Amino acid sequence: MSPSGSLSTTSTRWDTRLWGVLLTVSTVIGLDALDVSMVGVALPSIRADLGLSTSALQWVVSGYVLGYGGLLLLGGRAADLLGRRRVFLVAVTVFALASLLGGLVDNGTLLIASRFVKGLAAAFTAPAALSIITTTFKEGPARNRAISIFAVFGASGYSAGLVFSGLLTEVGWRWTFLLPVPIALAALAFGYRLIPAYAPERTGGYDLPGAITGALGALLLVFAVVEAPEAGWGAPRTVISFAVAAALLVAFVLIERRSRHPLLRLGILRSGPLARANLGAAVFFGPYVGFQFVVMLYLQSVLHWSALQTALGFLPAALIVAFGSPRIEPLIDRVGTSRTILGGVVAHVVAYLLFLRIDEHSGYFGSVLPSMILLGIGFTLAFSSLNIQATTGIGDDEQGLAGGLLNTSLQVGGAIGLAVTTAVLTANGGEDATAAALLTGLRPALTVVAGIAALGVLIALSGVIRLRRPAPAKLESAMSVEEMV
Repeated sequence: MSPSGSLSTTSTRWDTRLWGVLLTVSTVIGLDALDVSMVGVALPSIRADLGLSTSALQWVVSGYVLGYGGLLLLGGRAADLLGRRRVFLVAVTVFALASLLGGLVDNGTLLIASRFVKGLAAAFTAPAALSIITTTFKEGPARNRAISIFAVFGASGYSAGLVFSGLLTEVGWRWTFLLPVPIALAALAFGYRLIPAYAPERTGGYDLPGAITGALGALLLVFAVVEAPEAGWGAPRTVISFAVAAALLVAFVLIERRSRHPLLRLGILRSGPLARANLGAAVFFGPYVGFQFVVMLYLQSVLHWSALQTALGFLPAALIVAFGSPRIEPLIDRVGTSRTILGGVVAHVVAYLLFLRIDEHSGYFGSVLPSMILLGIGFTLAFSSLNIQATTGIGDDEQGLAGGLLNTSLQVGGAIGLAVTTAVLTANGGEDATAAALLTGLRPALTVVAGIAALGVLIALSGVIRLRRPAPAKLESAMSVEEMV
């Protein structure tokens, strides 16, 4: 069997089994995204039921982010070296078991532990899922179409999680943890039956020192970012955490330069499209996570909406992504990923700036809905394109690594975006419970969110400008990978 499996295809007309593989791995990436966002609205009920402190409650969210963001690079490389199917199926099994545990426990520590384990499992499923797609569907229209569908589940899962959390919390917070269990088990059954088994792309030794230093460095970096708003950015614990994380990551780079079988081949970072996709993903998703936090506070604490009303407020964005992402592939084929990413980032910047008009008496249709529509358009344009750009031109033996890098950028960007937004909000009086004080803190936080997102415009523009440069004469007859994306 070929390294990319017997299902490998360049055609955009697929049989039932190809569709089954695509929908199975897409469902799991949707679950990963769903779990990031679905617990948010349930936090007050969890605190009341389990008697958690505010700092402990934060770790119900942050525990997942720590496992997910900290181990994605290791998860991506494991998919390449150990086999994508094997890593995918084992990680989905762990995800289902941790979900079940989280829905049954009556202890805050066990709940946080289950969230960390779920994040760890997601760190292995996400890059494995993307690399299964990119090695099954060859570069070009077939892969672009498959990734566009894959992106529907990822982007819609994040938005739908907010809606589901509002609905399920009305029944009981435990259902926000139990809902993924039957879905994960179904994906496990279909994955076992449909995803072809094949030997790993690459054989040889394993970079154990690189794996240890890279995983510990990434975990500590995410931990420091998540804890900084609570502990203080200048607190000794925060400074020491960042310093040790930096030392570990420097050691990781030095080990990778000398390793015969590196966990991360540093040469992959010389790919212009991959580098732009990862930087772009970080400054695209980070501001969005911060903006979502601001909007949740505004709707519930200023406009006094219920959890269900707040969740439904995000529904227009989710519907636009669900409808638009499967239809974006022809546009990407025609204009390229750099231009569609630019359009998506600009849409988000405008959405954030429009939200600056809010006050204590703003209506949903006049002040909130325009931003939600632009958020949906931005996700539709940019999310699929970032996935395509990050994996185009990368060999099959490093597709898991490329997927791990992209998802690491998304998660670390999200953690930093939320931490910075929270810090600005708190510094400007936004921790006060009154509506007026919240608005005083929300506006500077929104300004910072828009400013970070504007960096994404510059990154996307660099890709568009590069496309306009004339090719050297000796390469005029061949389009480079970078020109294609």
